[in-house]
Amino acid sequence: MPYTSPFITPAFSAGGADQPAPYLRRDFEARAGLRRATLRTTAIGLVEASVNGLRVGDELLAPGWTSYEHRLIVSTHDITGLIREGANTLGAILGEGWALGRLAWEGRRNIYSDHPALWAELELEYDDRVETVGTDLDWRASTGAILRSSIYDGEDFDARREPHGWNEPGFDDGRWSEVELFDWPLESLSEPIAEPIRAIEELAPVSIRTSPSGKVVVDFGQVISGWVRIAPDAVAGQTITLRHAELVRNGEIDVTTLRTAEATDRFTAAEDGRQSWEPRFTFHGFRYLEVDGWPGVPKTDELRAIVIHSDMRRRGRLETSNPQLNRLHENAVWSMRGNFVGVPTDCPQRDERLGWTGDLNAFAPSAAYLYDVRGVLGSWLTDLRLEQAAKGYVPWIVPDVLTTPSSPTALWSDAAVSVPWVLYQQYGDLQILRDSYPSMRTFLVSVEERLSEAGLWDTGFQYGDWLDPDAPVDNAAGGKTDRYLVASAYLVKTTRELAATAALLGEEADAERFDTLHHRVRDAFRAEFVTATGRVTNESATAYALAIAFGILEPEQRQHAGDLLAGLVAKAGYRISTGFAGTPLVADALSSTGHLTEAYLLLLETRCPSFLYPVTQGATTIWERWDSIRPDGTLNDSGMTSLNHYALGAVVDWMHRTIGGIAPAAPGYARVTIAPQPGGDLTFSRASVDTDRGQVSVRWSLDGRTMTVETTLPDGVPADVTLPGHPDAETFEVIGGDHRWTYELAGAEQEPHTMDTTLNLLAADPVVWQRVTEVFARHLPGIPIDGSAPEAAGMSLNIVLGYIPGASDELAHDLAAAVAPSPAS
Repeated sequence: MPYTSPFITPAFSAGGADQPAPYLRRDFEARAGLRRATLRTTAIGLVEASVNGLRVGDELLAPGWTSYEHRLIVSTHDITGLIREGANTLGAILGEGWALGRLAWEGRRNIYSDHPALWAELELEYDDRVETVGTDLDWRASTGAILRSSIYDGEDFDARREPHGWNEPGFDDGRWSEVELFDWPLESLSEPIAEPIRAIEELAPVSIRTSPSGKVVVDFGQVISGWVRIAPDAVAGQTITLRHAELVRNGEIDVTTLRTAEATDRFTAAEDGRQSWEPRFTFHGFRYLEVDGWPGVPKTDELRAIVIHSDMRRRGRLETSNPQLNRLHENAVWSMRGNFVGVPTDCPQRDERLGWTGDLNAFAPSAAYLYDVRGVLGSWLTDLRLEQAAKGYVPWIVPDVLTTPSSPTALWSDAAVSVPWVLYQQYGDLQILRDSYPSMRTFLVSVEERLSEAGLWDTGFQYGDWLDPDAPVDNAAGGKTDRYLVASAYLVKTTRELAATAALLGEEADAERFDTLHHRVRDAFRAEFVTATGRVTNESATAYALAIAFGILEPEQRQHAGDLLAGLVAKAGYRISTGFAGTPLVADALSSTGHLTEAYLLLLETRCPSFLYPVTQGATTIWERWDSIRPDGTLNDSGMTSLNHYALGAVVDWMHRTIGGIAPAAPGYARVTIAPQPGGDLTFSRASVDTDRGQVSVRWSLDGRTMTVETTLPDGVPADVTLPGHPDAETFEVIGGDHRWTYELAGAEQEPHTMDTTLNLLAADPVVWQRVTEVFARHLPGIPIDGSAPEAAGMSLNIVLGYIPGASDELAHDLAAAVAPSPAS
């Protein structure tokens, strides 16, 4: 719709560091016979609007963060019930938000504007006319209780300075300042695509303790994004200080992971007695709260952590018989919640909180299953396209506030291609691809121009396998895997996705062009990085995972590569050895080449680094680094250590498809694949996803050797079902409704291992061999045990013990326990 009112800003200085938030007001008259009143608002900065002293709507941090120069989101509210006949007052408070506050580690502020500004239009609809009250020079401005409103640093609120009744009729604003018109293009005003940010949940403290230094430390039990609402029985003039942190060490909060973000809120009471307060224009990533200045010790009912994020609809769920896996899954969910605050960010706590493309690209399949992200990511992709068109490249972060251009990089820049493709697969809406196609195409054309004569992407900066656990602590891009191998592998993937997109959209010439490019870069990868038998250079888990998962290898090479990958994973003791590029794919690469057991061993490992190691350390979100907190309890103080970073939680996508057994066989679940693959110690799983056609659910349970599988499908939706361990071992089709199968697992029950079982037979069982090698590593570090040597066919553990002088009873006991059948078997 056409917007005609101008932006306005206070005539006094505003928008600088730590300046008070502007308060703006305007009186107006409403006559009898009002049918509808609609208020539309936005701001340069953040805005909270009110009518006659009552807050409008439940949106938080509006208008959110978009590429403001291209899109500034307008909020629309029906406020008919708030309008009175006669005198009325519109009010608005402006916070600095992302438009004016400091952003990123460079400390720059006022990136989008040097002044806050308000835009508003109120339509009053009567039977005979429509009257409009907009932002104009009739508004008045002043300041109030909000003395600071920084996204990174927090909010200061001095209730003594609040002008009571300021947003109600009859208030005397004679001493308030005039406003000025503010030059901002009305063409940027846009209707929202994403859901608003809202308060979603409240958490009570799980403990309140006094720290060794005498401070009150509150534990809310969960790392979140949001703030704390307090209800103290305060003393007039008393200031309560709230410092937020992800971590407590030695009884005190540890703010190291915040870097320069102060994450501190302050409330000063205006009078004695009970009062409630919470901030408006900031948010923090935290679990713990340090309280200073509280009258006495706060009670549990006087504190609530307010969980905020974009109000997305929850879509997918997974529960298993393993509590640690359930916690891992919930950690990924909580990290997604904490980082989908308007923009899909990397972390919510430190002086960053940016929309990194690589983090989102790695996690996108998981995100699109867990929540309906068409709104949030549809908005984000719109900004990506607009900034790409304006700047000539896909920024590494969206919205882009970096001072240097972003060169094309794999996994980061190619989010322009892969994220729309993931969304299409999950939701089946061809318009997603239609909207993004010019951006997808432009990006890959720019990469094509950079390829070597052979077809390799082997020049320029690359992030590589970012945060490989073996990378130097001061060089997260310096992992084991050749960064150009990573780039060339991802290019095989994205060219295939673009060729398929072009075909779906009827772009036949492009489909042929990019299919040809796909084969060219795939052949170049094989020639440069793969031997004839399927061995991949670098000999890293990531290198093999990419080559297998992206369909780069010939069928006869693929199995050998899978076997070599399984060997690498076993050699690492099933500890993780991949970063951003490899982690989302390594379990798939194993299970798809017949190494499901090894995939489960990798998933269930608890030693550092591993998927479950953070769970054993009490993590409630996904960490940025595998060893963000080291086994000795120290923080990995690298300057880049977040305890809430969803990217490495991308393994939950494999969990949904492999443990839960649900995957789309056609875009949008028009056809479904039901193929659970139990493993490890699991005896139960329940998964579901709410598609646009209805809910798909799968439940399986294992009782001894009796397997039961149940599924529910939406009416008319077909599914290809593969029952795990079924004697017939075939795939068949069912359509809609409820289905149930109970059967005995195929195959003879394996003879139990003993201390007299030969080493080659023990080594053929990855689960048992892992336990055996762990025992030897613990008792006899540095002494190898080889299950593949020729003599292993005639050696048993009892024989080996006979060769070890003074072998302890404890060693023998631990080896016997290692070969004993596990409870799940």
